Amino acid sequence: MGSYALEGLVRAGVGRLIVVDFDVIRSANINRQLLATEHTLGRPKAVAARERILSINPEASVESVEAFVDADTIGSILAHGPGVVIDAIDSLNPKVQLLSAVYKAGVPLVASMGAATRTDPSMVRVADLFETKVCPLAARIRRRLKEAGVGRGITCVYSEQQQDVMELSCEVERESGELERGRVRRRLGSLSTITGIFGLTAATEALRILAGGLHRS
Repeated sequence: MGSYALEGLVRAGVGRLIVVDFDVIRSANINRQLLATEHTLGRPKAVAARERILSINPEASVESVEAFVDADTIGSILAHGPGVVIDAIDSLNPKVQLLSAVYKAGVPLVASMGAATRTDPSMVRVADLFETKVCPLAARIRRRLKEAGVGRGITCVYSEQQQDVMELSCEVERESGELERGRVRRRLGSLSTITGIFGLTAATEALRILAGGLHRS
């Protein structure tokens, strides 16, 4: 989702971007991530993202931060002064920590919920996180954010397609060579088309914020 959001922002003319990711590109990413190709395998995602941005707009200002987003690193990330933050994290605890910290810092937010296993593009929605329906991940995050004193005000991209599985709920072994940060998660299948819709929708919402809240018809 994050790579599509990034692509949308850059091609819309956003000239200053801060890309944060601790991971490297693996073959398992090729089905759904724009940055993943045979030529970028094994490279840090943040570095590959910077190179892609500059290949589209050589005059862009890009800061690539190779860091795991959690309570220990969020402060230094926010010190870069973002105008809006797009959350594309797929791990529950860091996701909640990021949303809570950014919300309390008063920085506008666009959060993506789970696109994995979704197949119906017509069910993708945009709403305040506290007004979402059906999405089990959004419900879990809402409960955690309420406990942290966070309320309405987070734009959320999610799907209202009914699912039989719960995102981020089951532990499995890691891939060989996978960086060991965050909870081990069950891998759920993703369609590049749905992931792309989530990411480009998030980019559109971020652009609305940057442009001063353009009306959504």
